[in-house]
Amino acid sequence: MKLSFRSAALATLFFALTTVLVTSCQKENSQNGTEDEQEQEASRASGEADAEAEVIFNGVFDDAMGVNDEVAMGGTGVFGRINSCPTVTIVRTTANAFPVTVTLDFGAAGCTGPDGHFRKGKVITTYTNRLLIPGAMATTRFEDFYVDSVKVQGIHKITNTSTPFTPPAPPVDRKFKVEVIEGKLTKPSGNFVEWNSVKFIAQWEGLGTITPIDDIFKIEGNARGRVRRGAILVLWESNIIEPLFKRFTCRWITRGKVKTVRVAATPTSPWVAVLDFGNGTCDNQAILTINGIPRQITLP
Repeated sequence: MKLSFRSAALATLFFALTTVLVTSCQKENSQNGTEDEQEQEASRASGEADAEAEVIFNGVFDDAMGVNDEVAMGGTGVFGRINSCPTVTIVRTTANAFPVTVTLDFGAAGCTGPDGHFRKGKVITTYTNRLLIPGAMATTRFEDFYVDSVKVQGIHKITNTSTPFTPPAPPVDRKFKVEVIEGKLTKPSGNFVEWNSVKFIAQWEGLGTITPIDDIFKIEGNARGRVRRGAILVLWESNIIEPLFKRFTCRWITRGKVKTVRVAATPTSPWVAVLDFGNGTCDNQAILTINGIPRQITLP
């Protein structure tokens, strides 16, 4: 009887210890799962935010280049679409001379362009010279400007860094440094994307023709940003790991990859977002891969 009592007591103790260990493991796994979900959401937010800023500010580059062949080349961005809706005002400090300020006014009520996006407010760009001339600069600021419901703020600056040439000799190359300084995209919910970017854009094809239709540009560089989505606030850094390619006949990046890493992440962290813009097809689809798991996203 004594032996049976001890056996029963040991069995009870073993069961209690097993229960504690299982409960502890379940709790630890649950906590890790929650942390994993938070890390995944933070990586997704930073990857998508970087892509959104890239697309919207790349559109600013297209519009600045597209006004006309006096200040750039003409026919790109909103100027390359039939029935674009902004009112264009050109102001010169002196007749037939630079600097020139060009205002695209989409109106206080706004309008929907042929690309299906609603815009309102003003985009104001000042050119020091024609943008195809080495050393020329174009600085853009925004006045109550919205793309759809997103308010766009900051400074967008283009500097022509091409090799100097003397006409009528053709240009040797065509290169630009493009900076976004204190860029911000704010949504009605209060969520936002803050973005500072330095990109280097080089013409890849079409340099030998005067029309922009066959122009393809290669984009390299990096950015740094902060995104708020509800309770999530994430700081990140992004680097182009495979050059991006942009055709002036397409409003989206068509090829290339961008790697986005949270600022606080460890060097071995698996929570890295890689955005793949595709294989060259002009569309608004891209693949965002986080921790080896891909998901399709739609670009603005």
